[in-house]
Amino acid sequence: MLSRTADHLYWMARYMERAENIARILEVNYRMSLMPQSDVQVEQAWGATLRIMGIENAFHERYAEIGADAVLDFMIFSPDNPNSIRNCLRLARENAHAVRGTVTSELWETTNSTWLKMRDFTPEKMNDQGVSNFFEWVKFRSHLSRGVTIGTMLQDESLRFIRIGTFLERADSTLRIIDVKYQLLLPAGEVEGGAADYYQWSALLRSVSAYEVYRKVYRDLITPERVAELMLLRVDMPRSLARCMKEVYNNLRAVSNELSAETERRAGLMEAMLRFGRIDDIVKEGLHNYVLQALAKIDDLGNRIANDFLVPMMPAEDEQAA
Repeated sequence: MLSRTADHLYWMARYMERAENIARILEVNYRMSLMPQSDVQVEQAWGATLRIMGIENAFHERYAEIGADAVLDFMIFSPDNPNSIRNCLRLARENAHAVRGTVTSELWETTNSTWLKMRDFTPEKMNDQGVSNFFEWVKFRSHLSRGVTIGTMLQDESLRFIRIGTFLERADSTLRIIDVKYQLLLPAGEVEGGAADYYQWSALLRSVSAYEVYRKVYRDLITPERVAELMLLRVDMPRSLARCMKEVYNNLRAVSNELSAETERRAGLMEAMLRFGRIDDIVKEGLHNYVLQALAKIDDLGNRIANDFLVPMMPAEDEQAA
């Protein structure tokens, strides 16, 4: 497969997945902001979201204060934010358009119609229809795109690069959600328990479509350690880090070339460490440090995949960095 074709397929999938994951991050923050809490706590929550996405400085260049309306506008609609939902869906569409001869007509129509609908959205329309309904729409369009991909694409290298992009992006997002929310929900010295604690952990699980999964697996009270275990180490949880890395590793092996041996080894090592890891060891090490190290490994894999298979990125194209 041509590197440029693989590049477009990979980034098409990453941007569609990124739009969904940003919607999930914003949704859990929005739900928590509706709970009784001080203005300082609300600002800390939205500020943490900006920091974990690495866009806090860019936000402050355009907005004087951190608040729900400003963050939602910046993360959903802003043309100045390369990772806004609007820009992610636009870039997914542009990459799909570049390989219309490779993707199926159903996948192209799904991606194109998603962008056309997003282009018509405004902050006013979103507020009229409900912010939560907008987030559900973004997630639904991503689900639809993924289903059409699996249901219509030939099981060849094209599909493999789409899957690599999807799961590498999902792994990155899962880690960011865990890090920002785990720190906010369980500050040092805080005692677990209580209705507020339960509802906030429930909101976190719902943000990754894992509430019902948690109940089925653990059948017990929601605890921070089990939430972290589910989202990191449970390979049977679709959005867990372990599941994502299993998919990345298996698909990398299927498209291996003479340059990719070290990339496969690093992906396989990370997959094996997650498969045999224990949450007690991770908590003892410190979840924040663990997440930072894992994010660095995901970033390294993204760079290595670009060098091994895709069109090398020039400095001006760093907006596509994972």
